[in-house]
Amino acid sequence: MSNYLKRLVAPGSWHIPKKVQKFVMKTAPGPHNAGALPVGVWLREHIGLAQNASEVRKILHQRDVIVNGRACRNPQMGLGVFDIVSIPKLGKHFRIQLDKRGNLVAVDIPAESSTTRLCKIRNKTTIRGGKVQLNLAFGANILADNTYKARDSIVVTLGAPKSDEGRFQIIDHFPFAEGNVAMVVGGKHSGKVGKIVEVIRTPSSVPNRVILMDESAGEQFETIDDYIFMVGRSAIAPELEASA
Repeated sequence: MSNYLKRLVAPGSWHIPKKVQKFVMKTAPGPHNAGALPVGVWLREHIGLAQNASEVRKILHQRDVIVNGRACRNPQMGLGVFDIVSIPKLGKHFRIQLDKRGNLVAVDIPAESSTTRLCKIRNKTTIRGGKVQLNLAFGANILADNTYKARDSIVVTLGAPKSDEGRFQIIDHFPFAEGNVAMVVGGKHSGKVGKIVEVIRTPSSVPNRVILMDESAGEQFETIDDYIFMVGRSAIAPELEASA
């Protein structure tokens, strides 16, 4: 199977030129969906640290790119919403977010903000010993108590790049509930932020509908609960506010 795809059919959220070259790197299978932005494409097309695939591989071989607290070695690794990317040699840190047009963008963040990550709880399972395991949307699993529910968001620590000490400790919790603030990460409203007004639950396989209020525009809009990513309680979390 090819590691490349035609630029003309690349996801619009990548926000890359479509006609400068014929092909672009494909995203490797991973925790995010196929619309995730490959690290190699991000280094070349978004921040201009590399001019070609060879330079990308050299940068990654030297472990110069840290994604969610771990060195990235695969140029096809996908970057998704709220991933944290650090380039220690440059003293630069970024959070991957959606802009108001639904494009994946890298937002500059201070070093202290690069030590934590906002995570959506995809589901939870009970494992041996009766312990509760939270399965997070970016592929990680952590043990916690039964306080947390699917579709809630939690803020976890990322720890040091070469150590598991202090990694994945929960420091904040944003429940999926009416009155709390969410970002839409899929569908035609992708990138919008609003306060949840109502959750319309359907007793079937059809996704629940969520009505949100965009307070900046003074209007309501609707999406499905699969597209909801909680980003705050009564207001958006302060560290996300400037870039939302």
